[in-house]
Amino acid sequence: MEVFFSKVRPKKFLGQHFLTDMSIACRIADTVDACPLIPVLEVGPGTGVLTQYLLKKGRELKVVEIDRESVPYLHTHFPELGSNVVEGDFLRMNLDEVFGGRQFVLTGNYPYNISSQIFFKMLDNKDLIPCCTGMIQKEVAERLAATPGGKTYGVLSVLIQAWYDVEYLFTVDEHVFNPPPKVKSAVVCLKRNSRNELGCDPQLFRRIVKTVFTMRRKMMRNGMKQIVDKDSPLLADPIFNRRPEQLSVEEFIDLTNMVRKNI
Repeated sequence: MEVFFSKVRPKKFLGQHFLTDMSIACRIADTVDACPLIPVLEVGPGTGVLTQYLLKKGRELKVVEIDRESVPYLHTHFPELGSNVVEGDFLRMNLDEVFGGRQFVLTGNYPYNISSQIFFKMLDNKDLIPCCTGMIQKEVAERLAATPGGKTYGVLSVLIQAWYDVEYLFTVDEHVFNPPPKVKSAVVCLKRNSRNELGCDPQLFRRIVKTVFTMRRKMMRNGMKQIVDKDSPLLADPIFNRRPEQLSVEEFIDLTNMVRKNI
């Protein structure tokens, strides 16, 4: 089993924690098998610990890396990637251009400081990304997979689960990283669900979800006063007696349609 020792320094401002356990790297690479045949885009390859196993899949692979110290390292140790090492910021990329408009699997040992932003970027490009896998903070993974009624169920849960089925695969301890993060990590797999249309105004849906969860422990009525008139008869509906964390994705869709008819 190949192990890469690197002079590339993990950088705190980039949220880098380099994985040192090759067995875990291999298991993460195997998650892309959930969506076979299509190309793979790895975000934040660092020193290529995950990349080496992705290459063995025989899939078309591109890696995007913002760290200028990592890019020449990747070129040196993975010459077979050639121009498929993309230097840049994933959050600023036009994903339509990555594989010429073709769908792809998004994966990586994601930088912890932008993991939530990565998932929102994925949502904005959901028709290009039928499958997203990889490693993130355990807390974020729990939020992605949370069900209504739980303490971790929130904005990210609702917006992601509207379009993806989320599977929490396994937990990763701190000691298998350099430097060790202060939190545990987890590996997840997100696959597009069967929903082709949201069934409501998507912008209003997102606005409602984000607004009511600013007061997640209070009744929905409190947060909704920022969207509808405080004297609106709409607020008399029993749904507004519940807390945001108690509503399913489908109920938020129904609520959005209800609000649309009244504003």
